[in-house]
Amino acid sequence: MTADEEGVPVESGPTAPPIRVLLADDEESIRAGVRLILRQAEGVEVVAEAADGAEALELAARTEVDVALVDIRMPVLDGLAAIGPLLALDPHLAVVMLTTFGDEANVTRALASGATGFLLKDDSPQEIITAIRAAAAGDAVLSPAVTGMVVKRMLAATEPAAAAAAPGPLSPEQRVAALDERERQVLAMLGEGMPNLEICLRLGAGPDTVKELVDTVLERTGSDSRVKAALLAAQAGLTPR
Repeated sequence: MTADEEGVPVESGPTAPPIRVLLADDEESIRAGVRLILRQAEGVEVVAEAADGAEALELAARTEVDVALVDIRMPVLDGLAAIGPLLALDPHLAVVMLTTFGDEANVTRALASGATGFLLKDDSPQEIITAIRAAAAGDAVLSPAVTGMVVKRMLAATEPAAAAAAPGPLSPEQRVAALDERERQVLAMLGEGMPNLEICLRLGAGPDTVKELVDTVLERTGSDSRVKAALLAAQAGLTPR
C-alpha cells in the first residue's frame, strides 16, 4: 500500500486515468483560477471550459467528462437550469456547483435537480480538489458551510414535529448508540460535511475502508443520505448546532 500526495493510503496498482473536468463559469478570471488550482492536482485534467450553461451542454455532448464544475449565475442558461440536461446527456456525470451564492434556495434546487455537490468559491483550493476527487468517486460533496446551513434548516423543521410526536421512534442518542467508537467518529465527520477522501486523511485509512465505514454508519443509523447523517450528528450532540 502506498499514499498519494495528500497522504491518503491507496492500493498499489495500475495508474488510474485522470479525472476529466468541465469548467463552466461566465467569468474568465474565475475559470483561470480554478484551472490553476486543478493543474496542481495529480490525476485531474481540465478538458473543456464554457462561459454559460448552453455552451457547457454543447461541450459535454462531444467531450468525455467525469465532473462538471458549474457556476449558478451565467447568461443564456444558468447553472441550476443546466443540471438536468447535463445529466440527461450522461447520468454518470457528477455535477458540482461552484458558486458565490450559497443560499438555501440555490442549495435545495441544486440537490433536488441531481447535483452531486455544492461548493463555495471561497472554499480552499484543497477543499475544491478533494471535492472533485470525491465527486468522481461517486461521493456526495457539500461545502462545510453549506452542510451547516442545510443541517440548521432541517433541525428547525424537524424539532417541532419531533416534540409533538408520540413516543416510539428511536431518539438520536439511541440511534448513535448502535455505533462503535470509530463509527461515531465517522458520523461526526459526516456532520462536519467531510467527503470520504477527507475522512481517509483524518483516520489514516484507505478509501475502501472508509466507504465501508460510511455505508455501515448510514445503515446502522437508518440515515438514507449523508445530509440526514449530518442532521443526526447534530441532534445527537456530536457536532455543534
